[in-house]
Amino acid sequence: MFTTRPTLQGTFGMAATTHWLASQSAMAVLEDGGNAFDAAVAAGFVLHVVEPHLNGPAGEVPILLAPAGGPVRVLCGQGPAPAGATPGHYTSLGLDLVPGTGPLAAAVPGAFDAWMLLLRDHGTKSLAEVLRYAIGYAEHGHPAVERIGQTVETVRELFETEWTTSAALYLPGGRAVRPGGLLTNRPLAATWRRLLTEAAAASADREAQIDAARRIWREGFIGEALAAFAARPALDTSGARHAGTLTGDDLAAYTATYEDPVTYDWHGWTVAKPGAWTQGPAFLQQLALLPEELPAYGSPEYVHLLIEGCKLAMADREAWYGDAADVPLSDLLADDYSAARRVLIGADASYALRPGSPGGRTPRLPAYVVAGATGAGAGAGERGPGPSAALARGAGEPTTATGTGRGEPPAVAPEVDRDGTTRGDTCHLAIADRWGNLVSATPSGGWLQSNPVIPALGFPLGTRLQMTWLEEGLPNSLTPGRRPRTTLTPSLALRDGVPVMAFGTPGGDQQDQWQLHFFLAAALRPPVRGGLDLQGAIDAPNWHNDAFPGSFFPRAMRPGAVTVESRIGAEVIGELRRRGHDVTVGGPWSEGRLSAVARDPETGVLSAAANPRGMQGYAVGR
Repeated sequence: MFTTRPTLQGTFGMAATTHWLASQSAMAVLEDGGNAFDAAVAAGFVLHVVEPHLNGPAGEVPILLAPAGGPVRVLCGQGPAPAGATPGHYTSLGLDLVPGTGPLAAAVPGAFDAWMLLLRDHGTKSLAEVLRYAIGYAEHGHPAVERIGQTVETVRELFETEWTTSAALYLPGGRAVRPGGLLTNRPLAATWRRLLTEAAAASADREAQIDAARRIWREGFIGEALAAFAARPALDTSGARHAGTLTGDDLAAYTATYEDPVTYDWHGWTVAKPGAWTQGPAFLQQLALLPEELPAYGSPEYVHLLIEGCKLAMADREAWYGDAADVPLSDLLADDYSAARRVLIGADASYALRPGSPGGRTPRLPAYVVAGATGAGAGAGERGPGPSAALARGAGEPTTATGTGRGEPPAVAPEVDRDGTTRGDTCHLAIADRWGNLVSATPSGGWLQSNPVIPALGFPLGTRLQMTWLEEGLPNSLTPGRRPRTTLTPSLALRDGVPVMAFGTPGGDQQDQWQLHFFLAAALRPPVRGGLDLQGAIDAPNWHNDAFPGSFFPRAMRPGAVTVESRIGAEVIGELRRRGHDVTVGGPWSEGRLSAVARDPETGVLSAAANPRGMQGYAVGR
């Protein structure tokens, strides 16, 4: 079967990421004797440099790791809300949503500590060995991908008039970097060099040096700079200048944590996801909603089934998921609950947001979402309308879309407003080594358009708090010490209890749509050379729907809306429209940015594939 690239196969090591330089840096670590976890850390820091419009060191990263012979674990690199980030503080400023940019939207940065724990506990290399690739690209430059300069040009006015520290780094001489032009970040290189020097002075021991680096991030020169810049007012998407709530005490108190994954068994597979502080369990709910017998793969009935199942799972996400509540996951994934929900999937498109009642509980949606159904949502005004929630409408009843989500994007190209509101993107990496270790990680946040660059460090703060609600008492209410419910959701699949495949994608609210489609394609398609057809599953025509509240400011939704790649075919498009779906036909290669690796437990053969969309992701291995 024709694919854009071959599914790579080998026995030594495989790396697949959203940027070829990160993939090759990971492979260089493997070639130097490092394991998958060493390689993941190296690749993660390279992604901070070569995809600065998509992620940064002060962002966040959830990581799924499967050590050879050990249990699958989640390493949570999502920082919580600062102690001063109370709903009352934000509403006292006249806000009804957390801004999409600026210091007020900054959670405690979580990515750095998670990478450090992964390296300390599961890696073998020193901090200097894994950071040298990122330092090299930051100091000596890398050829910039198209979207970096395009993003900078979009926010040029903001940078030149308000975020002048960002202009100094990304508009040198008043010019944004051209595609293929050499982009450097010498302040970031200097930050990492100083970090290495101070960590080495603290101890000669590998693990002690890593712990010293963690302290420097929290309480040393890096932590001091982060806290000082968070306290500086900056223009955000509200149109006003606000200081953040992040303090040195918040930074000092934070540590990344390990936890068990949430899992679901399906036809001999077990899929592992992070918990309900992410949207990850929505993937599992979509699996649980599938009937025993699926329609023909790729048929109009198949696509309709997956769209409608996604709507139900995402409605439950909105009503039940979040770190501020005890989420009833066992009830949400129970067979009887899924069976009762499955009967709601009709022959026509649903335009209603229909959360369920797991264990007899009564669902509660944010008032902002409910008000959007009548056009009285708090999002109305200069920023445009809030969610169009059509909550009481029946299946197939038409509605008018009132906006588009502004989070990580539904397509390859990031969409950024002039005020920095990002419809954005993020990154992904998946790595397998010859010893049987697998890792899947989705670094994001802290992108160049999220906050002003901290000149002493070379990177900005993130904006993940925008995913919380200011209304109290919801599972995802803004709550000091609690994690905002993130869209970041890496995946790991086991076969008969043995880890087999690590995968993931950028895409915000679309991540667990695109990943489900990939997983089913990999599970249902014929094998290639005896193994999973990873590249074929990535290349397969993809789609997403926006029929639920977006996770990013201004939290919009488009009931009934489905966006498909044109390659999906006229028959499918026509039948979806006949069933009442509001179909937008996108470009032939516009949906999904998956990266995946796999390991055959019987032969030890490794495989890898990466997304061709955007001409940026790549898999390498041997």
